[in-house]
Amino acid sequence: MKIFIKNMVCGRCISAVESIFNDTNIKIKSINLGEVETESEVSDKDMESLENHLLQTGFERIKDSSRQIIEKIKNLIIIKISELDIDENFLLSEFLSSKLYKDYSSLSKTFSQNENVTLEQFFILQKIEKVKEFLLYNEFTLTEIAGKLGYKSVQHLSSQFRNSTGFTPTEFKKLKIHNRKPLDFV
Repeated sequence: MKIFIKNMVCGRCISAVESIFNDTNIKIKSINLGEVETESEVSDKDMESLENHLLQTGFERIKDSSRQIIEKIKNLIIIKISELDIDENFLLSEFLSSKLYKDYSSLSKTFSQNENVTLEQFFILQKIEKVKEFLLYNEFTLTEIAGKLGYKSVQHLSSQFRNSTGFTPTEFKKLKIHNRKPLDFV
């Protein structure tokens, strides 16, 4: 049985969800960001207990199919950005279509209708959050950040950064603003 879970955005989330399943005595066949496959069907009583445990830890079971697709999209984007290997010719439409085996226009429409932001805007916002992280921790130069996140130039990165935050990357770094948004925030 597949169970879809909202707010799983990293390896620690996988560990936390795995622990919840163990605590509720539900055997896991496999676990990935946003998705757990159990070894057998889960009774209504056990499912209710699982859902309560998930909610207490900041997770939530997703029952609606369009919400499941949205969560998969978010997780794919978060993983892609975290790999730090986005080619400057990267096309979000081709990437998502190939990973989810669905037409991009239907994915985009479902996402926009439910999240009040377009897929492209969500992708840009997630990249900007990664840029903020790098700036706060002085990990890379702007040129290196631009290369890792698929920007064609530092100017392009700076322009998107300013449009999203109201600051240039340099201003942001000087102000030492630490108001990063959670990865699951839209």
